[in-house]
Amino acid sequence: MERRKATMIPLVSFVGYSNSGKTTLLTKVIRELKNRGYRIAVIKHDCHDFEIDHAGTDTWRHRQAGAEVVCIASAHQVAIVQTLTQPLALDDIIQGINNVDLILTEGFKQEEKPQIEVHRQGREYIGLKKNRIALVADQQIYTGVPYFKLEEVKEVTDFLENRIRLSKV
Repeated sequence: MERRKATMIPLVSFVGYSNSGKTTLLTKVIRELKNRGYRIAVIKHDCHDFEIDHAGTDTWRHRQAGAEVVCIASAHQVAIVQTLTQPLALDDIIQGINNVDLILTEGFKQEEKPQIEVHRQGREYIGLKKNRIALVADQQIYTGVPYFKLEEVKEVTDFLENRIRLSKV
């Protein structure tokens, strides 16, 4: 596949409150998209701080020594850990992503990117927004928004595949 700029790569955010099923649905959709030959990037929003490095490794020791950016690279993968003074906007994060057909995010519900809300019965709905492109839930509650049941992974994937095709036109 040809290399495409990050700004041209379609992006869809899977949003919903904790334990709504976002990660479960997203992993199934990713597998289905991979089976169809697509290259996928995923960005997970974490409300808490996370630690990707482990005590005692060389990169951990570099960070402990004061490096603001530490990068580890091998023949097949690269990871960059950067200390931030303020949170990055999603648009800033995606600038470093290329050579994929679709960027999926989990979270980022405050961003105005296209969103698929994931909802499980007994949880609160986020509410209809102008950027809500679909609902995946136990029941349809929004009018005029495509609706899929939680187990309709192939149908959700078809919906995303159509967005990928439309972005190439």
